[in-house]
Amino acid sequence: MSDIIELLDGNRNWVRSIKDINPSFFEDLAVQQHPEYLWIGCSDSRVPATQITGTVPGAIFVHRNIANVVQLTDYNMLSVVYYAVKNLKVKHIVICGHYGCGGVLAAMSSKSFGFIDGWLSNIKNVQRLHQDQLDTLATQQEREDKLVELNVMEGVRALSAVSFIQEEWKLGNFPKIHGWVYSLKNGLITDLKVTADCPECVVPQFRYEIDEK
Repeated sequence: MSDIIELLDGNRNWVRSIKDINPSFFEDLAVQQHPEYLWIGCSDSRVPATQITGTVPGAIFVHRNIANVVQLTDYNMLSVVYYAVKNLKVKHIVICGHYGCGGVLAAMSSKSFGFIDGWLSNIKNVQRLHQDQLDTLATQQEREDKLVELNVMEGVRALSAVSFIQEEWKLGNFPKIHGWVYSLKNGLITDLKVTADCPECVVPQFRYEIDEK
């Protein structure tokens, strides 16, 4: 039976292991953060951003939610993105889904999951938009994997529609927005090749006229 004390013990062991490698690590980290990356990922405990990318604390600014949904009325997420882009000046935003995502599988079903049904409706809308494409796939596994990818792709498109990101692009600045998918089965990340980094990447309906400052 697990005990919460295991987390505290694990923390102390982790600190000791870090200090063995770099005695001043925490003193340096405490001064300020300069991450070059913002990670928008799934809350799934099996997909920790720093571990799967082989980076250290301080390298990635992170926002996570169920099924890595990018929802433009989610002010929690938008606040994170705004701070990362305007204050931290991150160069890259990664929207990373993962195959076998429970949120995506739940959204594909007709079951009710209570309070989170409203949140899952975002993924149901992605499924609705791409149902014809999904219907061409032979197996349920293929459809599940494809919806995971489509959810990420739509997230890239949605984030590209944010006016303050387009403002940065208009000025010739970062960020680049990437769509990735992680595999739980082999630990590898796939780049979906849907990177957005300029106003021309935005669908016309969401392309804003922004005054250059």
